[in-house]
Amino acid sequence: MKRNFIFVTGGVLSSLGKGILASSIGKILKDKDEHNVSLMKIDPYLNCDAGTLNPFEHGEVFVTRDGQECDLDLGNYERFLNTFAINEQNLMMGDVYRELVEKERRGDYLGKTVQLIPHATNEIKKRIRACGEKTKCDTLIIEIGGTVGDIESEVVLEASRQMKYEEGNNVLFIHLALLPTILTGEEKTKPMQHSVKALQARGITPDLLIGRTSDSMAAESRSKLALQCNVNASDIYYSPNAPTIYKLPLLLEKQGIDKAIGNKLGFEILNGETFEQWKKLVDQLESASDEVNIAVIGKYATSKDAYMSLFEALTHAGVANKVKIKADLIDATKIEKESVKLNDYHGVVIPGGYGSRAVEGKIKAIQHSRENNVPLLGICYGFQLSIVEIARNILGWTDANTTEIIPDTKHPVIDLLPEQKQVKDKGATNRLGAKKTLIEKETMAFAMYKQENILKRFRHRWEMNPEYVQVMQDAGVVFSGVDESKTIKKVLELKNHPFFFGVQYHPEFDSRLEKPEESFTKLIEASKKC
Repeated sequence: MKRNFIFVTGGVLSSLGKGILASSIGKILKDKDEHNVSLMKIDPYLNCDAGTLNPFEHGEVFVTRDGQECDLDLGNYERFLNTFAINEQNLMMGDVYRELVEKERRGDYLGKTVQLIPHATNEIKKRIRACGEKTKCDTLIIEIGGTVGDIESEVVLEASRQMKYEEGNNVLFIHLALLPTILTGEEKTKPMQHSVKALQARGITPDLLIGRTSDSMAAESRSKLALQCNVNASDIYYSPNAPTIYKLPLLLEKQGIDKAIGNKLGFEILNGETFEQWKKLVDQLESASDEVNIAVIGKYATSKDAYMSLFEALTHAGVANKVKIKADLIDATKIEKESVKLNDYHGVVIPGGYGSRAVEGKIKAIQHSRENNVPLLGICYGFQLSIVEIARNILGWTDANTTEIIPDTKHPVIDLLPEQKQVKDKGATNRLGAKKTLIEKETMAFAMYKQENILKRFRHRWEMNPEYVQVMQDAGVVFSGVDESKTIKKVLELKNHPFFFGVQYHPEFDSRLEKPEESFTKLIEASKKC
């Protein structure tokens, strides 16, 4: 079958929003034009997957249902297209190079000299085409990570150039680059011009240009770019700052970008009803006036990107509850030092994490929520630390802890999963992917999910120690969700509390603007009343 490939590249600097742009284009084509679209991210790093990347530098590690630890843009793809990503949709170059070395060691190349061209480029093209086959899409949008000119991206750009040569008119290049406005108020095109020239030097001429702007694009800028970059003025668009990322598909569609793509790739432009529903949801998001303040108590507190899916899930829940969410990322170490108070917040979220740093601050936040009837959602590590807090402050075991922090604690209420005790490698060895959780009837969890089993995504090594389950239940903890063997506790809640809810899984990965995840919706519903 004919399959189209749209490559999205970035220039001038990173973090311009290529992932949001690619997701927005996919959204328009899928919902408005009823086109079968999928997305793929290629990262040029030598890592084999995102599992060992530092969230301070790269943002959250997103987990697909099939257990791949991915770049955070996979989360954007899922949220915008309202679908579930798979392993093949994220390729890190470390995985390509590992494959080449393993083939060379096996003798698969029969004595040939192994080189970036053709061996690495062929492997990249093979993975791209395999992603298209596996997702069964008509059009695959490939976001190339990094910036044109980065040494590590050269082989990926070369592979994409070769695909244009091999696939002809089925390949389209879209280039996003910064169009800064200087202090005089003048919009400058030189950075984008140089970025396009760098791309052209690699044998690639973009079909469409997108200027990353603070507002709309000046007509003079469009004319300059058309002349200097050899791109028709009608094929130049802009991606402005917006009050919400979910508005970008509307802004791009208004400029007619889907018509340009359809004309170049040869498919019909329609007007699907699903896109109209998206417009209504964005209107609801922007028109909400009543505000709910949520504190997200984080270890990686320099950027919200470290918890991107969580903050988006809060936004979705705000739309469902017809309120505006003001979610602050609070450094848990500041709570440890008592330099931050939580009295002004209507609800608290304790996200996932690893290690000992900032743990005591998170435990203090959990204690504050429990004792002051402030709605709390504890996720993964937040679930585990809720158990530690209850053990310390209700059961009186002041030394209670997780063996992740104190291996020889006298009260190891959180312990390593049995299958993890012989694991030494860190990469791709967590308990990963979607697993069934059985929900107990007549619990808050069942009232929320309205079904006896749910499929949720996990990423953890430690669990609730089964030896302490009974004493916890005697202290008032309700374990309302378990794994299929009914031995690993996955959900906890407290009676006589507005909303004290902890989950070992990551509910934020399943939240969508069209269908907010239930635990977030309930958190905001409870927080509205505080």
